[in-house]
Amino acid sequence: MKALATLINAPRLEKRIEELAEIGKIEINGVSRLAHSSKDKEAVLKVQKWMEEAGLETRIDHFGNLIGRLNGEKPNEPILMVGSHIDSQPYGGRFDGVIGVLGAIEVIQTMGEQNTIPFRPIEVVAFSDEEGCRFNKGLFGVRGLLGRLEKGELDRTDKNGVSRREALIEFGCDPERFKESEYDHSTIGSFIELHIEQGPVLEVAGESIGIVTGISGPLWLTVKLKGLAGHAGSVPMHMRQDALLGAAKVIVKLNELVSENNSAPTVGTVGSLEVFPDSRNIIPEEVTFTVDLRDINEERRNQIEEKLRREIAQIAEENNLIYEITEDTRNEPRYCSEEIINIMRAESMKMKLNTPELMSGPFHDSLAMSYVCDYGMIFVRSKGGISHNPKEYSSIEDISLGTELLYRTVTKMVSKNQ
Repeated sequence: MKALATLINAPRLEKRIEELAEIGKIEINGVSRLAHSSKDKEAVLKVQKWMEEAGLETRIDHFGNLIGRLNGEKPNEPILMVGSHIDSQPYGGRFDGVIGVLGAIEVIQTMGEQNTIPFRPIEVVAFSDEEGCRFNKGLFGVRGLLGRLEKGELDRTDKNGVSRREALIEFGCDPERFKESEYDHSTIGSFIELHIEQGPVLEVAGESIGIVTGISGPLWLTVKLKGLAGHAGSVPMHMRQDALLGAAKVIVKLNELVSENNSAPTVGTVGSLEVFPDSRNIIPEEVTFTVDLRDINEERRNQIEEKLRREIAQIAEENNLIYEITEDTRNEPRYCSEEIINIMRAESMKMKLNTPELMSGPFHDSLAMSYVCDYGMIFVRSKGGISHNPKEYSSIEDISLGTELLYRTVTKMVSKNQ
């Protein structure tokens, strides 16, 4: 069945995606725009200009979030927030997060061109540091806005020794004024996010867009193993306290644990590893690495975590190592609002679209928003399921359909009769 023509301006949206991708560009199609960096600030200022062109009143808060507001007929009604993020991974693509922010701006601009005045206020938000790769703790901006930051977050440092506090100040924020940027949760009515799928489900199904039913619960751990450095040529193998060897055994064991049930959506990843003293002819004394463990079933995820912790303890003992495990993030699975899903279903049918319903393995800003309001998400097909990679790609045709569904969902949710 052929989809109906869209009201949103696809060429304008495509042009903005391409223009934003020039900031922090790597390789042919990649982007490296780390949170609170100079490239991040340059991107925020450009997007702020587009927000203002669309008729939004803008501000950058002290968490680094860019917020654009359209008051509507009843500005004191609960806000419909729409958005995502524009920071990226160090080896990222141009679509992750970006289509959710630029798509939301396109929604507002189209509403203005259609002379649509919302009954309640809409805020478009480009949340800061969703990715979490620079300071090893994600969803910073959205958690800050909601007053959900944890102790010690400003003291976290990046690989160059720069603290979150220092980076924010350099960005133009004032951490001493965080309270001014926090929201009263009762003022937020709901949140909608458009995002690339970052997986292969929609492509396999042959469909352009999908409706998200929930987000898997992520668990992030940092593991540190400490042994004893020694000369690589003189210490016998059976006498070594090799921290890297221990880490390798843990990594293999994690892979085995999450692969035990092939029918389950459990995934586990070690994506960052630091070795000290990092010399080819010194036995590694200390290794620090991250663990990312996710599952839509929290009980199953927690059982795997318990097994992994036991394995780490056993491997440390067998290799005469000292170990330390730090918990960075722990969230349970969060399900989308059935009311919002129903609106998306109805509008998809009007567009003559078949929209599969699927869970999200990656976490998004929606995860944090789910604790204070109803939320909904729309996924756009990812070529090859590739993301966090310069090869990440979604066609403008698919992005336009996702943005059109976003437009229809938003206008329905801010109408007087809704």
